[in-house]
Amino acid sequence: MEIFPSRRDFMKYSATGMALVLSGCGLKGKTDPLFKISLAEWSLHRHMRGKNYADRGQGLDPQARRSILRYTPHDLLQGDLANLDFAITARREFDIGAIEYVNIFFFGRARDQKYLRELKNRADGEGVRSLLIMCDLEGALGDPDPALRRLAVESHYKWVEAAAFLGCHSVRVNAQSSGTWDEQRKLAVDGLSRLSDYADKYNINILVENHGGISSNGQWLSSVMKEANHPRLGTLPDFGNFKISDTERYDNYKGVAELMPFAKAVSAKSYDFDDKGNETTLDYNRLLNSVTKAGYKGYVGIEYEGKRLSEFDGIRATKALLERVRADLS
Repeated sequence: MEIFPSRRDFMKYSATGMALVLSGCGLKGKTDPLFKISLAEWSLHRHMRGKNYADRGQGLDPQARRSILRYTPHDLLQGDLANLDFAITARREFDIGAIEYVNIFFFGRARDQKYLRELKNRADGEGVRSLLIMCDLEGALGDPDPALRRLAVESHYKWVEAAAFLGCHSVRVNAQSSGTWDEQRKLAVDGLSRLSDYADKYNINILVENHGGISSNGQWLSSVMKEANHPRLGTLPDFGNFKISDTERYDNYKGVAELMPFAKAVSAKSYDFDDKGNETTLDYNRLLNSVTKAGYKGYVGIEYEGKRLSEFDGIRATKALLERVRADLS
């Protein structure tokens, strides 16, 4: 019996083994990242709005602001960056290939097919994917008044349609309501479920962000998700938006962990950075560990809101931090 292989067999086995090793290396190199990075348009809101925006909008109630944004947007938006150039800016300035729009920057254009086509063409031309539209100023989806709640639901229809046209997967909404904890949950479930039913026809998800008031209570918002139990309804956990009122804050880390099981998008809020590139108010390692532990593999959107750094520098700093923490967690 031959114990040792012949030279020819040895070479054959060695070649096979080496091929398997190289194949394994190749597979490892192609492994998807823990998460992908996108850019939220709100990170550029000062460039969109322009200087003295607060003075121009002073004293306006939501209805007046909606009217101006719909009919005479230049009265409010006088910045050096237009919504049409968002995708170009994301790619050429930051090498980011996925974006999240904010509806107030093209508020009266949701059903303007010519405008939406140009918006889509510019994104496609840069190889940039449109992920979602963040929607505000369209009414409270948990309004106690049934007629106003229905109006709020229907006011979001056009953004669902626009998101589908642009190739997005979701629309981000707010779960604004009033009343007791249970009353607000039931009202929000009703409005969100009705909108999710409509969005299902367009293959669009409805995502709720922790965005002030009771929606910034992770336990409450997760209870809304559980009660609604709608396949098109999910959350968009924001790392920083856990201010319930002027006197009450919810724990950021607890809130993110509670919302991640329902997440279909994530917002990496940032404010400022130290000389080592760490966010000074939020522990990104801890937050992103919660994101990845939940099994989330989608996009994490940069949403810089700081004032010390310029918006461009803040975006770059947030991107660098996300990349570093992602590598560490990997």
